[in-house]
Amino acid sequence: MNKGGMLMKKINDMIQILEEKGRFKETKNFIQHGDVSVYEHSILVAKKSLELAEKFNIYVDEEALIRGALLHDYFLYDWHEKDDSHKWHGFFHPMKSLKNAMRDFDISEIEEDIIKKHMFPLTPVPPKTKEAWLVCMADKICAMKETVEPRYKKVWNKVKRIAIS
Repeated sequence: MNKGGMLMKKINDMIQILEEKGRFKETKNFIQHGDVSVYEHSILVAKKSLELAEKFNIYVDEEALIRGALLHDYFLYDWHEKDDSHKWHGFFHPMKSLKNAMRDFDISEIEEDIIKKHMFPLTPVPPKTKEAWLVCMADKICAMKETVEPRYKKVWNKVKRIAIS
């Protein structure tokens, strides 16, 4: 099995645990960015976090990194709905995610740091663990791709149609 396959096996094994013991499966019902669900986004962030650790040769607690990445957006609601409780989603969802994760699982200090600090600098306290820094960076990379790429593809296809006609 290649490295990418091994990473996905570790992630999929953790997903199975989170779905059996908690409500991780519910994240499939909520859109995060563009047409990407919170479920898909969380998996992409976990994969990108592991890739960054490998690329920069950073030794990490892989289990905590994967679990923290998968639960970093465990807020369990549709933040796109017009609702005053979602008004400041970017600032407050890390604590809502942590509260839900702590209700459903035993959360380690590393996992808590990942979930609580993944929105830095929107949340003012920076991560203290390397795993949380990696998830914070991976989250930004994935969010940007999920938001920009669909729009870029749509514009590019329009440009190609105009150029051909």
